[in-house]
Amino acid sequence: MTDAALFERFPAFIREHIYRHGWQELREVQLQAARVILCTEDNLLLSSGTASGKTEAAFFPILTDLCEKSQRAGIAVLYIAPLKSLINDQFYRMEGLLEESGIPVFHWHGDAAASHKAKLLRDPRGILQITPESLESILIHRSNDIPRLFGNLQYIVIDEVHAMIGSDRGNQVICQLSRLQRLLGTAPRRIGLSATIGDIALAGQWLGAGSGRQTATPLPAPQPLRWRLGMEHFYIGTIAGARSEEPPLLRARQGEPVSNIAGARREEPPSNTPSSAEPPPAAEPPAAPFDAGFSFLYDAVKDKKTLVFSNSREETEYVTATLRQIAAMRREEDIFYIHHGNLSAALRESAELVMKDDSVPRAVTCATVTMELGIDIGRLERVVQMGATHTVSAFLQRLGRSGRRDAPPEMLEIFREEMPLPNTPLPQLVPWELLRAIAVVELYSGYRFIEPPRLKQMPLSLAFHQTLSILAAGGEQTAAQLAQRVLSLPPLSALDKETYRHLLLSMVENDLIEMTEERGLIVGLEGERLINSFKFFAVFKDTEAYTVRCDSEEIGTITTPPPVGDRFALAGRVWEVTDADPPRKLVYVKHVEGKMPVSWPGDSGEVHTRLLERMREVLTQDKDYPYLLPGARERLRTARHLAANTGMGEKLLLRMGGDSWCLFPWLGTRAFRTLRRHLSHHAASYGISDIESEGCYYLTFKYRGESGDALLEAIADTLRREGIDKEALVGAAECPLFDKYDPYIPPELLRTAYARDRLNSSEVIFRFTGEQTDHDT
Repeated sequence: MTDAALFERFPAFIREHIYRHGWQELREVQLQAARVILCTEDNLLLSSGTASGKTEAAFFPILTDLCEKSQRAGIAVLYIAPLKSLINDQFYRMEGLLEESGIPVFHWHGDAAASHKAKLLRDPRGILQITPESLESILIHRSNDIPRLFGNLQYIVIDEVHAMIGSDRGNQVICQLSRLQRLLGTAPRRIGLSATIGDIALAGQWLGAGSGRQTATPLPAPQPLRWRLGMEHFYIGTIAGARSEEPPLLRARQGEPVSNIAGARREEPPSNTPSSAEPPPAAEPPAAPFDAGFSFLYDAVKDKKTLVFSNSREETEYVTATLRQIAAMRREEDIFYIHHGNLSAALRESAELVMKDDSVPRAVTCATVTMELGIDIGRLERVVQMGATHTVSAFLQRLGRSGRRDAPPEMLEIFREEMPLPNTPLPQLVPWELLRAIAVVELYSGYRFIEPPRLKQMPLSLAFHQTLSILAAGGEQTAAQLAQRVLSLPPLSALDKETYRHLLLSMVENDLIEMTEERGLIVGLEGERLINSFKFFAVFKDTEAYTVRCDSEEIGTITTPPPVGDRFALAGRVWEVTDADPPRKLVYVKHVEGKMPVSWPGDSGEVHTRLLERMREVLTQDKDYPYLLPGARERLRTARHLAANTGMGEKLLLRMGGDSWCLFPWLGTRAFRTLRRHLSHHAASYGISDIESEGCYYLTFKYRGESGDALLEAIADTLRREGIDKEALVGAAECPLFDKYDPYIPPELLRTAYARDRLNSSEVIFRFTGEQTDHDT
């Protein structure tokens, strides 16, 4: 079918939508989607850059197909997204497109009005936008109503596939789709949308698992990169005065030199001074200048629509509070908002709305991953990343939040590092985050590398959850029936029957499920307690949260309530506790001036071995990276000088003095974790002790041998002879708890799952022996 024929096949309201937006032609991704959806019966995985029109690409042909058919009762399209805010955003976008189509759109999640849900239940039609948790609730509590609600289901759209694949939450969705198919007796077509997928074939297999359909994975032709990118480095404590120029950025295009673009001097915004009719205030002594890195950040964002990303909630809080302090000391407008998962919905929505509002010329939102996904926030002029992202995928997602509407995306990365002391150990003199940030850019710009998804072999927490969910929805079943239903779900099919039998016996022993006189299985008393909580619908970890209120306003949540009179930071401000209501999990506060650190439990993201290998090349090569600004360029120069003089870039093992040695394996998180456990397991035979590590960058230990080469050869010889028994590296007393329902899983199963899903032996063996193995597939 020709491009013109595809366009003509679209109904009039879609063609009018295209004309209204001034599009001269359909984009390639939109044509590819239309060909697959309208000309085949395949599933579709649509992977294309941020702001490339994927949502419209999917829904133009889906709506065309629906309009060409006589519609029956029942939901026709199920749209699943990981965030309520993304659903709300897409809901309003779809309302405009569908205004004249006669196809209704409903959204269903924890914040949706009960009246809105009731309307859908009375007359199920059109498109339903939903979170995985709300879909789980429907499967459990409305299982008998599934045929009426979804009897006309033709398409299932999964947005932000990269955030779902490989995770328990994403696998929960695939389980839900398989359960729907079983109840309906049909297999609706699946459409997956994502901007950043590393292994398109593997992702296509994941999306289509159990559907009985082929999955088309068209890729648009590679486009030249158009980025405005800059990286700058500061030592913490270095003081700088106010700047009147924004920092320069660099434009990077694939296949041509990178050129400098100086920031234009611009007028200062009006200050908040009294009108001329009032006497001027008394002169005050000048405020103390701020840390140079934060001053640089402030000047980079104060006149723009900007997102400032950090890798943790505590850093996001601290950055927000610091920017507000600088604004107050300079007597400039506070244009700073904050967005992360512990804030109230009202505060998050305030940040989203101001970023979307084109009439607001200047606004800055400091955020975590919660603003990384595809909420349409209009035209952003710049994205700032504090430190380096852990993955290429996260870098691309965050960079892609800016530069919409045909402008090139623009990112400034800022690195703040403690000034090293004269006695700082060698490995701590390396700017690891700066190296990682450069490696991320180089891996994608040079090789288009994005981390492939990691699929779990033993998703025990999910198996536990789906076992209770299926029993709650379907009632009593024999052990054989239950095993068949659970283990036939694609994400759980790798679990062997003996492992699942072990899990079921444990659940019976702990009253999570109960055996009836007829030897059937039903939900037990302890299982009922879990299922009757709304928290059961989610498979990701949650914490016991205390709601923080200031008068009538909800601020957010914290995990541990401080005593009355103590202070803590939340929403970029400092609060003093005035009262607490522990039974209702409420904390009452008042606002006070200042800033202070805040801490939430959590762990950093995993880093791929390709990234570490590229970091090594960045450290040892003499390549110039024109997106480095003066401070970052100088910091890289000194690091390279250090590496050249110590040999750390070329040698795996260096002596740091006396019996102290440092190993630089250049391995990603899982392989590094495996290496550390292997060295600990064989410490006596290797003659090493006091093993310590920092991230996945280096290991330090004590070694009394004279030759580092002898130790490396001993490690290589052991690996050649014995390989690595990953399960033997997990101690018999360990109980690795990572996922939500792991506390209910027998420890011996958790140890096996840890070895299979969180360790990587092949990369360790290859690093020390050069021999390829297939132990980790």
